[in-house]
Order: sequence, then structure tokens, then C-alpha cells
Amino acid sequence: MTTLANLSDHQLEQLKLFEPEGSVTPDNGDSYFSDPSFANNKTRPIHRWVPWIAGFSSSFVRDVLQMYLESQGTVLDPFCGVGTALVEALLCGHNAIGFEINPYAAQASRTKVNAHLITVSELECEISRFQAFYKSKTSDGYVPKSTPPEGFRTRSEFYSPRVLHKVLILQDFIDTITDSNLREIFRLAFASTMVRYSNYSYEPSLGRRVSAGKQEILDFPVGQAIVNKLLEMLVDTSWFQENLRAEPPSAQVINDSFFNHQKYLPPASVDLIVTSPPYLNNYHYNRNTRPQLYWLGYAEHPKDMKPLEQSNFGKYWQTVRERDRLDLEFSLPSADLEEQLQTLRQLKPEKGIYGGNGWANYAAAYFNDCYTFAKSIKRTLKPNATALVVIGNSILQGVMIPTDQYFGKISESIGLELVRIDVPRATRVGNSIIQSDIRVVKAKKSHQLYEAIVELRNTDIT
Repeated sequence: MTTLANLSDHQLEQLKLFEPEGSVTPDNGDSYFSDPSFANNKTRPIHRWVPWIAGFSSSFVRDVLQMYLESQGTVLDPFCGVGTALVEALLCGHNAIGFEINPYAAQASRTKVNAHLITVSELECEISRFQAFYKSKTSDGYVPKSTPPEGFRTRSEFYSPRVLHKVLILQDFIDTITDSNLREIFRLAFASTMVRYSNYSYEPSLGRRVSAGKQEILDFPVGQAIVNKLLEMLVDTSWFQENLRAEPPSAQVINDSFFNHQKYLPPASVDLIVTSPPYLNNYHYNRNTRPQLYWLGYAEHPKDMKPLEQSNFGKYWQTVRERDRLDLEFSLPSADLEEQLQTLRQLKPEKGIYGGNGWANYAAAYFNDCYTFAKSIKRTLKPNATALVVIGNSILQGVMIPTDQYFGKISESIGLELVRIDVPRATRVGNSIIQSDIRVVKAKKSHQLYEAIVELRNTDIT
């Protein structure tokens, strides 16, 4: 039987148990904040459960929680992704609320913050039961009852036949788990590893392995990959429970757009907002999680993806490029945003929807949502409370868009105080946007992608 006690020293070393981090003074050159990059999360308990293309680091979140909250409060992440801010808020003793439109990411967040509800000994038993089930079914000619999601279509087979057979055995086992919390742990273990043994990979967008010069995966030790992930989750669950307060704070993950926050949150109810909305880079989070959405049962047909695309912050270039013109829904006389959009709109008209007008529509939709977002921040923050928004600039058709500066100006226009714009990451990789021949022309050498933190304060007085 697999237990915490009989894990080898090598396994424990691989699993990298961590002590809770103490107070950290930001040390990032002249920056006021530490580097918010998500990369460090890949080795940290709970945070490492799910690979994610974007987000911020757990250490950054912990730093700002210690800097801005002197006593227990309510922390909100309007775009919570896979739950970094929520997990850190709980570990620091704060109540946590997250909004996330992507059902897979929302499930990942919910499974993480509910880890304290798992009985570790029962998870150990389920892992052992899975090992026995999997070994038996892969050696006796077993025909799985489960089938691939019918509506999931890819250009080439997502799983090779041998791999698919093993994946379906796993699905059959998951169907036998009666405890809902344990079942979600197993579902997340599968969802977080499923692309690894498929014929697709992230480059960073999801595409065929062969298109990236990689061989297809004809066979793979799926069972061992799942067990390794479950052992990681087992250890992290125990660690999480040991480091929470005796009576854990509350956590709520809302699978909805933050723009519908009025249905869930009263005005002036949040002590600190820490978040990172989608950047103006057209990274399609929903399409890139299609495998998880279909295999977890959140989508059955391509039409099920449409609401996610329409609800996404800033929309997508593909959803607005064919419109004749999409203008800003607000006035911002203190900035040159209108002029920048007009410059962008006039580029390469001969390319039709691939020219500047389509990208200007995309940028206009993005900043319209920034305006709505700023108003939502003002409504939900308590008086004198702070919002920290991690956001990157963008380069569209060779035009540099200082998204952080425009968002700061937009926030000021609706009555928030712009405390500072800090740039902890002066260099950010973004080849998919900068170098694409279709999407953009070659960026000027003086143009550089960076990542900024926009600090806002609600100065309303009750």
C-alpha cells in the first residue's frame, strides 16, 4: 500500500517538501515588488498541481498579502486561473474569493482550496486501489466501459490506440470513486497530465507534436504518470493541512465572469484585490484547454465553447476581426489611446481581416473591458483598500501598446487613485505575438515586452 510513511527518500526529494515562507522583502532591482512570474510555482506545494501558461508566483502573492493586510481580510482574484492567489490567501489566514470563466481552471482552483477536506489516509487507500485496478485491467485483455468524448475532434488522433486504452481504464476507475473530493483529485491528476502523453503539445499554444518536430507518442506509462502526480498531491495535501489554521478561512471559487460580480458580492466587501487579467496578446486560454474541457465533461460540442469565447476578458481577435469598426465606449482625454488605435486601424488595409482594422477592433474590445473592470474594482473594494493588477504591454502590427499605462489612466478616470505603476519584469518573452507574419509586422528594436503591476486605491470614504 502507498503511504506517506513508506515513500522513499528519493521520492521525498523529488516531491520537494517546503516549509511555509516567511515575510519577504522584495529584492528586484529598483522594483517595489518581487517578480510575479509564474515559473516558481512549478516546484511549490499545491501550486505545482496544474501547469498553466500564465499567472503570478506564489511568493509574489505572499509578499503583497504581508505588505497590505495587517489582519484577517477578504482577498479577491477576479481572474483566478488555477488559484495561486486563493491558496496563498488561505495559507496566510485570509478569506478568499475567485472568479474564473474557464470550468477546467475553476475546477483546479476549487480542488486546491478544498484540499483541507481530503482525508489523507483515504487518499492513500484510493491510490493503492487504483494501482491494483490498473495493473489488473492492463494485463487481462480488459475492454473499458468508458469512451472518448464524442464531440472532441482533432486534426490527428489525440491519443495513440495503446495510450487511449490506458486512459479509458483510468476513466473506468474514476467512475468507481464515491467520495466527491477524492474523485476531483483523480480527475485533476488526469487533466493536469493528459497532454503529456498525447500526440499534442503546448508550444505555447496547443498543436500537433509532429508540427513542432516531435515524434508521436505510440505508448506511454499512463498509470505511473497518474500515480506520480497523485503522490505529489498526497504529500502536498498533508503539507497544506499542517500549514492551515485550525479553523481554515473560507474559500469560494465562482465559475462565472467577474463582470457578473453583483450577483455574488456586496459593494465595498473586499480588503485586497490581487489579479492578472488576460493580456492583450490573443492567447486563447479556452481553445488551449479544449482537451480538458471535453474529457472532464464541460464541453460536448464546439457550440459549448462559444459562451466562453464571448465572455472572455477582451474577447479574441477571431471574434471581432470581421466587424467594420469597434470603437471605445468611453472617453480618455488624458491619454493617446484613440490615436494609437487609429494608427493601428490604418495599417495594411489590403490584408482585410488580417490587417490593422481587425487588430484595432481587438484592442478596442480589450480596453472597453478594462473600463468595465476598473468600475468593478471600485465597486467591490472597501474604502482605502488596494487592488494590484499584474498586466503586460503588447505589440500589435508593430505598434507598441502600453497597456499598463492606459489601464492606469482608465482607472483614474472612474475615480480610483493610481498609486504607482511598477515594472518588476522589464523583459518578457512573447514570440507568438511579436514574430507571427500574419498577426504582426516585425517589432521595432526599441520595442520590448515587459510586465507591470498597476497599484490602485479606492479613495471613497464611507
